[in-house]
Amino acid sequence: MSDISVAVLNQYLTFTLGKEKYGINIVNTREVLEATELTRVPRMPEFMCGVINLRGSVVPVLDLKSKFKMDDGIGSIRNNIIVTEVDDLDGGDGKLTIGIYTDSVQKVLTIEPEDIEAAPKIGIPINTEFIHGMGKVDEEFIILLNINKILNTKDLHIIRTKTEVPSGE
Repeated sequence: MSDISVAVLNQYLTFTLGKEKYGINIVNTREVLEATELTRVPRMPEFMCGVINLRGSVVPVLDLKSKFKMDDGIGSIRNNIIVTEVDDLDGGDGKLTIGIYTDSVQKVLTIEPEDIEAAPKIGIPINTEFIHGMGKVDEEFIILLNINKILNTKDLHIIRTKTEVPSGE
């Protein structure tokens, strides 16, 4: 693997949800948008806020605070949407584009593998299945998410069936 590829694998886009700082690998990140008006879709899971039109594509938007069952007393500020690609485990064509609401987007950080620790089993606000590890930057920990584990096959199936545009339209 080239040095550039290795460097990209160690880069994480950081963002906040409430008082916690999170990161996702930039390999999974397409772009960052300012929060915009959503179109609500009936019978979507509670953590799905709706969809946006991104240059002609329908992109479902996920509220991680709701998915993680976070109650930080702050509520959903929703300043940005991070557009990501996740593995489509529901028989799709490989990748599914989704948006993630965040309270704020911070910056891209390089976090070396030796600076990533396993997630603790207790004291973390979310299911540890969703966590790649805890990245240590200076004296601060950042929860590094495994974006491909956040949605299960059932979630992906619901998202695809509710947001697909019928062929011929």
